Order: sequence, then C-alpha cells, then structure tokens
Amino acid sequence: MTPILAAAVLVELFTSEGCSSCPPADAVLARLHREQPVPGVQLIVLSEHVDYWNSLGWKDPFSAALFSDRQGQYSGHIYTPQAVVDGRADVLGSDERAIVRAVAAAGREPHGTLRLTATPSGVRIAVTGLSGHSDAEVMVAVVEDGLVSRVERGENAGRTLAHTAVVRALQRGGTIPAAADRWTNEVPVSLDGSWRRPRVVCFRPGRALPADSRRGRPRGRTRRRCRRARSARRRRSGSWCEEGSCSLTRARAVPVSETLFEPRDSRDLHGCVCALSHNCARDL
Repeated sequence: MTPILAAAVLVELFTSEGCSSCPPADAVLARLHREQPVPGVQLIVLSEHVDYWNSLGWKDPFSAALFSDRQGQYSGHIYTPQAVVDGRADVLGSDERAIVRAVAAAGREPHGTLRLTATPSGVRIAVTGLSGHSDAEVMVAVVEDGLVSRVERGENAGRTLAHTAVVRALQRGGTIPAAADRWTNEVPVSLDGSWRRPRVVCFRPGRALPADSRRGRPRGRTRRRCRRARSARRRRSGSWCEEGSCSLTRARAVPVSETLFEPRDSRDLHGCVCALSHNCARDL
C-alpha cells in the first residue's frame, strides 16, 4: 500500500505534438516530475494531448478529443500549452516559475490522504481526511513515461519529442458522497499490451476555473487559431465511457488488451487529494 503525502498537488498539462510552442512545456513537466522542486509537496503530473492540432499537418499519436473536452471544461479560453494546477490555477505550460508558485500555494491548502493498492484486476482506492465537500467524482488514469516521437510534418517537423506521464487511458473510478470523511472503491484497470511500463494516477477532475485565475495571464496558441475539426467539436464529454471500465483506446475503437494491471512495485501507484471543501478545488 502506498500512502501519498497530504500535500500532493496535481499538475495537468494540455499539449500537442503539432504545436511548436509545446515542446518547452513538455520539458518543464518532465523536469517537475523528476526534480520535485517544491519542498513538502509531491507533484503528480499528467500530460494530456489535445486533438485540435491534428488537422494542421501532424496527427499526435497520443491525442484524443476527450482531452480537448476536458480542457474546455476548465476554461472558455483554450490554448496550448496550458497547465492547470490543482484544478484551480491556469498557468502557461512553459512558465516553470509560475507553475512552481501555483503548486506551492496549492500545497498550503488542507488536503486529505489517498492510498492506492494493487488488486488482481486493478486498484483499490482509499481516501480519508475529507470534510465539507460536495459529491466528488474520482478518475483513474493510466500513464506512461519515456515516450518518444519523431515528428515528420507540421510545425515540429524533423524534431524528436520526448514526453512524461502521458495519459494513455482514463476511466471513472466512482463518486465520493457529499460530506463523506472517508471512501473506498475497487476499480478494474485494463492495459494495452504495447504499453511498456504504465503507472496509475488517481484524481478528481476539475470544473470551471475561477474567473480571476484567467486574467492577465500570458497565453500560448489558442484553439481558434488551430481550427479544431468540426467532428471533434461535436464529441461530448462523458460519451467515451461505458459501464464498468473504459479507456481511450477503447473509445477510439481500437482493441484493448485484457492484460491485468500488475505494477512492478509501489512506485507505479500515485494519487492526490485536494481541498474539496473549496469550490475551486476539484482534484483527487
């Protein structure tokens, strides 16, 4: 069983291999994951590849409409690279100092404790130390590190891009009832046989960011300039998930291996719990 520090903070990077502004942000995310620069805080990072750059010469192999929709749920102003810290702060993804400041601020908020345990078919989630919150949906992501792509077309043509904590599969892990101080659930997790060393991250997705978090921020490349495909725009958040378990590969009609999740050691299990009593804090 792996206890996660009470000050674990989630950093979600919305990125794309088709955007020339994104590789520096990808490098920042990798450095944050590797160096853990905020004392007393464990950074849990996710790289979520949006699909609205795919029509501009290069289709990002890790992209999905799901991540574009998730980004849209945070803010009406969509751009890449965008980092969302703890479900409450909107930061330019390549601005490492701003991300670190937002992480340090989030780490000072009260947090609960999350523990993940491997089971024969997936993971068991146990959350304690919660207070004064509304219903909280929990998400389970399978992520992979050390992914490398040779980009042949588009703005990054000729470049070799490296990625950390790429979300390969995402599924609902259950709902914590309002005001519950503790909660447990077992979630089946399916893997694709091509994933080399997947990890599991448990979190609660954010909702709309507070308006003041979006004012006066430097911006990256906006979605309007990227001409997101009309068919992708029509896809709705939540339509990808079926009863039981689901993954991005299944959502894209690609066969999924029935291999069970078998972490090599406790370092393959990660999660974070934020201050659910605050309206702007949405992440587990």
